[in-house]
Amino acid sequence: MEATSKETVALINELIVINHDRIEGYERAAKETEDPQLKSLFTSMADESRQFKNELVREVVNQGGSPAEGTTTSGKVYRAWMDIKAALTGKDRHAIIASCEFGEDAALETYEDVLKSDSLVTECRNMITRQKSSLQKSHDKIKLLRDSTK
Repeated sequence: MEATSKETVALINELIVINHDRIEGYERAAKETEDPQLKSLFTSMADESRQFKNELVREVVNQGGSPAEGTTTSGKVYRAWMDIKAALTGKDRHAIIASCEFGEDAALETYEDVLKSDSLVTECRNMITRQKSSLQKSHDKIKLLRDSTK
């Protein structure tokens, strides 16, 4: 695998891990909340990240690499999902949604960082840009919901 492909695979694997985190966090949140609106939203967000992860895995394989497995065990996204778990325990709707927004912020930041790289081929950059745009819409939905629960 040439240097550019290795760099591309490493960048895409960062996005795969972020989507793993997002899937795990939203699945946990959907399972633990009793609010049907939130349960539906969280399930939809997890499904979105499953779709993104599958697209990213295909790209890593196309680049000749091995897709990342698992989730992060440290960092912003992990802490955000732990905050969601704590908020769910207390059944505080605003805190749950605010924690979700924090997780969405971290995911968007990772996508933005990856898109700054010169190592991405055009097709890959287009896919990541499309995913980031969809994540932005999800973030905005969460933010609007958070603002409405104040």
